[in-house]
Amino acid sequence: MLLKRHIPLLLIVCSFLCASPGFIFAQCPPNIDFEKGDFSSWTCYTGNVSSVNDVNVINFNYAGGPVFNRHTMYSAIGGGGLDPYGGFPVNCPNGSGHSIRLGNNSAGREAEGVSYDFTIPAGANTYNLIYNYAVVFQDPGHHESEQPRLDLLVQNLSDGYPITCSSFSFFANGSPLPGFLLSPNPGGNTPVWYKTWTAVSINLDNLAGKTIRLFFKTADCTFRIHFGYAYIDVNSECSDRFEGADFCPDDNFVRVNAPYGYQTYTWYNPTFTQVLGNAQTLTLAPPPAAGTQVAVVVVPYSGYGCLDTLYTTLYDTLTYKANAGPDKVSCNNSFVQIGVPPKPGWSYLWTPAIALNNELSANPVATPDVTTDYVLHVNHIGGGCRSTDTVTVRAAKLYDDLDVLGKPTWCIGSGDSSVLQVKPCDSVQWYKNGIAIPGANQQRYKATETGTYSAQVFSFLGCNLYTKSINIDISSIPVPGFTVDKPVQCFINNRFTFKNTSTNAVGGPLQYKWITGDGYVGFTRDLTYSFRKPGTYEVVMIVNSSSACADSASTTVTIHPNVFAEFDINATCINEPVIPVNNTVDPGTSTISYLWNFGNGQTSTLRNPPMQIYAAPGNYVMSLSVSSTQCPFPLSIQKKFVRIEKPVAGKKTRKLMQLPIYL
Repeated sequence: MLLKRHIPLLLIVCSFLCASPGFIFAQCPPNIDFEKGDFSSWTCYTGNVSSVNDVNVINFNYAGGPVFNRHTMYSAIGGGGLDPYGGFPVNCPNGSGHSIRLGNNSAGREAEGVSYDFTIPAGANTYNLIYNYAVVFQDPGHHESEQPRLDLLVQNLSDGYPITCSSFSFFANGSPLPGFLLSPNPGGNTPVWYKTWTAVSINLDNLAGKTIRLFFKTADCTFRIHFGYAYIDVNSECSDRFEGADFCPDDNFVRVNAPYGYQTYTWYNPTFTQVLGNAQTLTLAPPPAAGTQVAVVVVPYSGYGCLDTLYTTLYDTLTYKANAGPDKVSCNNSFVQIGVPPKPGWSYLWTPAIALNNELSANPVATPDVTTDYVLHVNHIGGGCRSTDTVTVRAAKLYDDLDVLGKPTWCIGSGDSSVLQVKPCDSVQWYKNGIAIPGANQQRYKATETGTYSAQVFSFLGCNLYTKSINIDISSIPVPGFTVDKPVQCFINNRFTFKNTSTNAVGGPLQYKWITGDGYVGFTRDLTYSFRKPGTYEVVMIVNSSSACADSASTTVTIHPNVFAEFDINATCINEPVIPVNNTVDPGTSTISYLWNFGNGQTSTLRNPPMQIYAAPGNYVMSLSVSSTQCPFPLSIQKKFVRIEKPVAGKKTRKLMQLPIYL
């Protein structure tokens, strides 16, 4: 005859645990299911991993609260998305409100852990927990002791020994457990194996009054290169019965589930003379008489548990009332979860299905546009124990729109205005530059000062929302003005200094734009500028106190042209005439003065001087100095050298050497 043993089994694959309730439920320790959304009552660990004498050794050097990206909490609301390697939900899909991830994909010989200590109630000689887990491992092909892994350790702290039937190590290469899949998105050349969420039962029978520790550990490759991590969730209820062992009096059939995680199941009648089934689930139709006992022989996967024979008695005493949960408020279609966590063996249906993410879930997420009454219809899987309950989700719709009636930018005295308006709401508070405006609580607000305006809108349901911000710019028209140091200058070395004298009463800072009339545009307050050509130019300065408020001032400046001496002389011989040719350009705007010096003691003030005759040979310097009445300084002087020689016998002609010099 088979002896009854402790059922352990934590069929893992590097992941975590999900909640999956039973029927007659013992009280579970607080937050063992993570449903508070935090790690309270759990201890978090970090450390490192190494391989010592072909044994994987995890050493923790920190114990306390969660560490970012190594102990990660997920929520059913918002979901957290999908695992990038396996594509499965990171939050347990069985209706659990929260799940955790232990570890990450950064490698580096990191190790992480979480543990929970609790005491089984006195007299609770039948005590079971259910988990769901999922794991992701890189497979570097290393030796077993060097690979990324998940370790599960269940300890009897009272007596100081591990519960070996429930304590395992899981790694990608070498595990006999089914369900591992090769990731289509490994992110590199190293294969990645994953196992999706899988339920696991752990049997803690005959341990009443004992203190138990659940310890989950993950570790990377011991060579710093490859990672491993897991997802975990724990059941919200601790069962002392098989799922389905209690059924409704009006059920059409009974469906009993043996503990999760074994390789084979064989169901028997109490005398082991009849095989009733060979799956984890046993279905009996019609339901047997209350008090019927069944047995199941469970065979574990090699190295992952203990052979066991388990018994349960079937009773038709199950009752359950639908629980739609407390009424909720949804602000702007915010996610609100209705209902309560699911119980295995029950069917759920919500009506209407409008704005529900799953009308067949025990606790769906609702996002209604308007206040809605949702009715929950519940029945046992056998069809009995039908009941209903109603929850009201009150919906409030607020908008962040901020409209401007009038103009956001205007000038004082223009007749314009800025009236701000929000969409309909129950109350409002207006803000200027992030500070609440006392008494500004109407849906419209007239802005009379420059600033950044926004509003906070409220509903009577407690919802609130900040609107968008808008900049209002109210300015006076500036008074433009500027001076120029010398409005009339000569072209050579011209340099005009324009000094800004503009003022403004309201608004600013002022912005300036200079237009010099010759194509140049400047944006400084004052301007120093040299024109590139002579002429008369209108210089305009435009001053803005805002994009809508501007005025301008202008003045005229004159740049007189300078004259530049230029002449030529013809080639000549001794005692022959030298004729200077004046090429100086006369702009025609003022009188030009000329002064010739021929180098022979003769001078002239004529534009076209008389010819000169040099009687003696030698080098002569001829110069021309010019100036105008508008620009008498500086003088423009040009000099040329002429060399005169005596005639030489045998040469018919003689040319003069001209050496021009420009000053």
